[in-house]
Amino acid sequence: MLTATNIIKNYGILPVLKGVDIHINKGEIISIVGSSGAGKSTLLHILGTLDKADKGTVTLGEQRIDDLTGRKLAAFRNKNIGFVFQFHHLLPEFTALENVCIPAWIAGSKKKEIISRATKLLTTLGLESRLENKPQQLSGGEQQRVAVARALINNPSIIMADEPTGNLDSANAKELHQLFIDLRDQFNQTFLIVTHNEELAQMSDRILQMKDGRIIN
Repeated sequence: MLTATNIIKNYGILPVLKGVDIHINKGEIISIVGSSGAGKSTLLHILGTLDKADKGTVTLGEQRIDDLTGRKLAAFRNKNIGFVFQFHHLLPEFTALENVCIPAWIAGSKKKEIISRATKLLTTLGLESRLENKPQQLSGGEQQRVAVARALINNPSIIMADEPTGNLDSANAKELHQLFIDLRDQFNQTFLIVTHNEELAQMSDRILQMKDGRIIN
């Protein structure tokens, strides 16, 4: 479903990715692990079209995404890729429901349908009583679940998560781990996760170990 071949990325004279190949099947949960500086987040950002490789190809479905630029790239990303980050990046002036709706509003979907889907997603994630709460009125775990619902709103092909439990306590981290499993089981949702959390990695279908800009297993 997602394939990347010979991904090379340098920052100035510093080589960060040194020819990475990766393939991901529909419905897989894959964790990328490794020490800080191994190139995990850089790879995730390139696969998620947030950064450009110096060399290599990335294909999502049947679309070569490394060739896309400008509005075409932004529209493809909005429709096909959901993101969950360590810090939730919720907009403080909007409610939980509105935060979830924003990517679908950008995509031009019908407002009534968006609100209905966002409400169902938040209810599925146990936040039916929090729809009108703003981020500062939510716990860290609740904010992260809102971020997950926002990532799901456009029915993306894949969700990419960069240290999604890094800002959560152990109880909320465990809940988020199980949530990813449940979403995979219920919706065949695909996840690519960069994490230092060994428990989360062990719950994945596959673990990819990175070292010095390469995948070593």
